[in-house]
Amino acid sequence: MAELESKIQARIIKRLEAEGYYVVKLILTNKNGIPDLLLLKDGVASFVEVKRPDKSPRPLQEYRMRELTKMGFKCEVWKERL
Repeated sequence: MAELESKIQARIIKRLEAEGYYVVKLILTNKNGIPDLLLLKDGVASFVEVKRPDKSPRPLQEYRMRELTKMGFKCEVWKERL
């Protein structure tokens, strides 16, 4: 059975915070499909959509990531972070 996405997120958040990132988990926003995590460090904002290894972003999530990328933000899908 695949690991729960919430557990993957928790591990990613812990690692990133140890690396000096300010991590905000975006739970309820006015934009459906927005990536799960907002990463802030050194004056730069980026976004991460977390998925289980066997899953892919939904079409709306892909659309939001394209929007953010066009605005100049780094936006990635992470299934695991080693």
